Amino acid sequence: MPDSRSHATELSTIIDTKVAHEARVYDYWLGGKDNYPADRALGDAIATHIPAIQTMARANRAFLGRAVRYLVSEVGISQFLDIGTGIPTAGNTHEVAQKLDPAARVVYVDNDPIVLAHARALMASKPQGKTAFIHADLHDPGSILGDNAIADTLDLDQPVAIMLVAIMMYFRDEDDPHGIVRNLLDVVPAGSYLVITHPTADFDERAMARVVASAEQAGITFYPRSRADTEKLFAGTELIEPGVVPVVSWHPNPGDNTNPESAWYWAGIGRKL
Repeated sequence: MPDSRSHATELSTIIDTKVAHEARVYDYWLGGKDNYPADRALGDAIATHIPAIQTMARANRAFLGRAVRYLVSEVGISQFLDIGTGIPTAGNTHEVAQKLDPAARVVYVDNDPIVLAHARALMASKPQGKTAFIHADLHDPGSILGDNAIADTLDLDQPVAIMLVAIMMYFRDEDDPHGIVRNLLDVVPAGSYLVITHPTADFDERAMARVVASAEQAGITFYPRSRADTEKLFAGTELIEPGVVPVVSWHPNPGDNTNPESAWYWAGIGRKL
């Protein structure tokens, strides 16, 4: 683990099991074991409004794998900055990337101390590659970009894929999500890529409003965005085909469920100009 996380030391490393955390709720939906009653209670509350939420979470996770494979195989990306990592599960970014390119390098970022506790598993890199973990919060992008792990792991003179998979919904418009994304893009060269998935109310506004209420009641910001608003997060990039589409519709594998309403996320990849 990197010795220096000087910008991130203000984050608590104490796991508060009485308060739901988004990474652990997501882990619960994915069938993981690193979650607690408060996380499961919120996960179940949301499932009463969206019964297929587990399927949707898994569809979002499957997209991550397809996106990484595309970036490595189709455009030759070998460096990844994965923010909002979540608790390790099958098919982590470095596992997918290093299966195709053993020299691939990945920096993971998350603000949940339970993910910090699993950092060794996240950093089980192939010998030719390298991985690192930063305990930081995307609300303060400087705490990520100023961390020594970035310079020690990634070559910022070469293209990097910035992975923002199911994280931007934790930022309201007043949190300046566009500025946060712009700060990240500013430090990587042209030819880098931006990967975003984002929950939306476009498919069922009433059900999503109930999800927002449940999350907010548990103290978690949850801000779904429309397709148009999700596209705006890609400012400064050129969207690759097929653009911002339902998450299951983005380069599906043969035999995948491609019903666009089966998972209420928009997804896309943009190339920095």
